[in-house]
Amino acid sequence: MTTILQARLPLRDPHDCTDGADELCLYGAFYDTLMRRGGAGFAPRLAETWEVADDARHWRFRLRPGVRFHDGTPCDAAAVVASLRRMARPDKGYTLGAPGVWAQYLGGADIAAADPLTVEVALTQPMADLPDVLVQGFIVAPAGIAALEEGVTTTPIGTGPYRLTGTGEGWIAAAAVDHFAGRPANPDLRWEAEPDPARRLERLLAGEAHVATALEFHASRALETAGATRIEQLSPVAIIYLLNAAKGPLADPRVRLALSLALDRAGLIDAAVEGAARPLNGIVSPLHFGAGTDPAPARDPARARALLSEAGHADGLELGLDCPTRLPDEAEKLSAALAAQLAEIGVKLEIHIHPEREDYAHMVRRKEIRDLCVFDSSPLSTFRVLHEKIDSRVRGSWWQGYANAEVEALIDRGRTTTDDAARAAHYAQAYRLMQQDPPWLTLYNPLKVTGIAGRHPGFSLPVDAVLDVAALPKLEG
Repeated sequence: MTTILQARLPLRDPHDCTDGADELCLYGAFYDTLMRRGGAGFAPRLAETWEVADDARHWRFRLRPGVRFHDGTPCDAAAVVASLRRMARPDKGYTLGAPGVWAQYLGGADIAAADPLTVEVALTQPMADLPDVLVQGFIVAPAGIAALEEGVTTTPIGTGPYRLTGTGEGWIAAAAVDHFAGRPANPDLRWEAEPDPARRLERLLAGEAHVATALEFHASRALETAGATRIEQLSPVAIIYLLNAAKGPLADPRVRLALSLALDRAGLIDAAVEGAARPLNGIVSPLHFGAGTDPAPARDPARARALLSEAGHADGLELGLDCPTRLPDEAEKLSAALAAQLAEIGVKLEIHIHPEREDYAHMVRRKEIRDLCVFDSSPLSTFRVLHEKIDSRVRGSWWQGYANAEVEALIDRGRTTTDDAARAAHYAQAYRLMQQDPPWLTLYNPLKVTGIAGRHPGFSLPVDAVLDVAALPKLEG
């Protein structure tokens, strides 16, 4: 049996919204979606083909025939419609601090089965990036939906490459029979929770496990001399500081730009995560669709001080900073390093620590932050980032008062542009505009490390850095 070590083993409602790699690993094993990320776009999964009308509102999905859920019932258009309609409910799609994420996009949509293998979706507004939502639209069997409605989340019934067969010291799964993507190389899996990354590495090296995720960056180099595989991957998660552009000093774009120009991102990476990250040049990672390629504006303390003086802060400025103790786990070290850098341009930070992460998220959602706060921006969707966090007309959960009419015009163009290259160009232009008029302080993307027993030079993780257990090489003896 192949043993996988993760920090956590959350198996919750798949129709809530998460970017947690541990959770998505489990969902990807037990459930399928209409499509999955592949290369620079999307690859078929339960949907063999899909098309969108020129209005970017009307979508049609043609399903793969003959697929059955793990309980033997057919995965037909009616079953897919039931899952998508459930996702669209305002009481679903919850993520830390924010309810109804999917309802923003699917709410009010006409989702119907045109025939047993065709699903049609008519959105209330254009959204050329609908696959960015549906890539997390896990399709659940009708019996599985009934269980979820009763609060039972630990009996997943999907069409995924594995089916849950047991519990105990974790989750136990067996490869599903006749999965349309083929039989995985490892017929039986066991996930175990091991919260300590040092113990995960130790157990992998000792032969007690075959896979260990989220390993410490430097310590994991021991894998390279122990006959194991060390996979280092850029995470699309952005480590940032949200800026209160609604009131106070940071409502002035000159002050926001001054803070950005004071940043030494490489120095912050060294201080906070000992080099285990890459600088983030704009609002999304280089892995995102339509990410700009321009480097961040060069560090320029002299110009930063001039901008502060122009904004009326020639004698210095004091800002309040809200800081959690986890997510990101290095938030306190990062904030101390940021305070040292901003002191060089006459900005003093008063740091306020928040130990309860969910309470902190609710505070941010209620827009009760002081002047800036540590946060992580995680959707691997440029449109979702723009819609939920940047657009002042939406005022989404994580929006903090920023408004830029040029950026919003580009969001509108992206929403309605079904040609991928043209839409990517709109997002790249918005990216460039926000380098000069920053809504956030963009810092870095973490580097994540996964360890696998044995030598597997051809193996890599998907673009979202979530372990795909069905794609693992043969690991059992």
